Amino acid sequence: MIEEKLNIRTRDGMTEALLVRPESNDPLPAIINLTDGLGFRPAFADQSKRIAEHGYVVLAPNIFYRVSTNPVFPFEPDFASEQTRERFAELKAPMTPDAMERDGMALVDFLSSQPYVSSGPMGVVGFCFAGKFAMLVAAARPDRIAAAASFHGGGLFTDTIDSPHLVLPRVKARLYFGHAVNDQGMPAEAIEKLEWALRSWDGDYESEMYDAKHGWMIPGGRVYDEANAERGFGKLMTLFEESLQSALKR
Repeated sequence: MIEEKLNIRTRDGMTEALLVRPESNDPLPAIINLTDGLGFRPAFADQSKRIAEHGYVVLAPNIFYRVSTNPVFPFEPDFASEQTRERFAELKAPMTPDAMERDGMALVDFLSSQPYVSSGPMGVVGFCFAGKFAMLVAAARPDRIAAAASFHGGGLFTDTIDSPHLVLPRVKARLYFGHAVNDQGMPAEAIEKLEWALRSWDGDYESEMYDAKHGWMIPGGRVYDEANAERGFGKLMTLFEESLQSALKR
C-alpha cells in the first residue's frame, strides 16, 4: 500500500490530505473520504487504508483547512463541553454550501490529473457534518461522481434556502444514507422529509436506519458500534463496487 501526505490547492487556499492507494500498475477508481466534525485523525487514516485495500485510490482531506491545520482540535474534544461546541462552530463557519462545492471540484480535479486514477466514475463518502458535503460534491461534479454516501449525516434536510436536499436535481450519483437513531442533527421528522425528497428525485438511492448512536461508524469514540460499523462498511463497499468497479469491467 502506498501512502502520501499531500497539499492540494483549492480556490480558497491549501488543504492537507492523505492519499492511500494499492501498488498497482493499472489506474483505479478514486474515493474522496470526508471526515466528521472532529476532523482528520488516525481513525480516518485507518479507514482510508481499509477502503483502498478494495482497489481504490482514497483521498482524505482536511475539510477544515480554512481555519486550522491537523489536528483541528488542540484539546481532547467532547461535544458535551461548551469549549468543543465553540471550536466546532469556528471550524465549520466558513464551510458554506458554495465553499463545499468549490472544494469538491478541486478534489475531483486533483484526482483526475493523477495517472494512477482511472478516467471512470469516482465516489465520495461523508460522515456526520460531512454527509451534506458528500451530497454537494456529487451535485458539483455529476460528470465524475457516480456514488455518494452519508453516515450519521446531520442537516441533510432543513427548512432553509440552502438545504442540501435541494441539490438533488443536479445529482446523477447513486446515493446511500445510513441514519442514527435519536440523532439531534437529523431527527426522525427530517429523515422522513429527506426520504420524501428522494422519492420525488429520479435517481437511485437507499436510506436506512441503524440501531446505533450518532458517530457509530468511527472507531475510538464512545459511541462506536463495531457490529453496525461493519454493516455500514459492507454497504459502502457494495455501493462502490456496483457503481465504480463494475464500470471498469464494461
